[in-house]
Amino acid sequence: MIETFLLNYLLLLSQVPTPERQFSNLKNQLEKFGFQVIIDLPPKRGAYGLLEESSKKIWINPVVFELHIGTQTLIHEAVHAAQVCAGKGKLKTLGLNVQPINYARPFFMRYTNVHRQDLEREAYAVQTQPNSFELAISLLQKHCK
Repeated sequence: MIETFLLNYLLLLSQVPTPERQFSNLKNQLEKFGFQVIIDLPPKRGAYGLLEESSKKIWINPVVFELHIGTQTLIHEAVHAAQVCAGKGKLKTLGLNVQPINYARPFFMRYTNVHRQDLEREAYAVQTQPNSFELAISLLQKHCK
């Protein structure tokens, strides 16, 4: 009886997406839509992640894995990728009906350009949702056909 329970529990646990599996799945999805994900220091100093819309390159700073925010960083950049797809090569807001948590407010309010603030607000809004991974995947599938 206990052995069956443990086996079922371990089987169930193995099916739960880990952050590493989510990162890998999201990276594959981005690459499927023509984005190149590069694990290296972004050209912009101090950035955790960066998307260059003209080349469809996404840099992920290796430090995010030590900080255990690798998947969240890629989710943020995936939203920007969906924005590029929606804007046919240029960043365009998606008109999402979700708000970021208050803690994220200083991160997008630091931008003086209102358009950039709106783009970042959307990325932080998705990144801070409990279902952020699924939401990012659905945005890519919707806008990057």
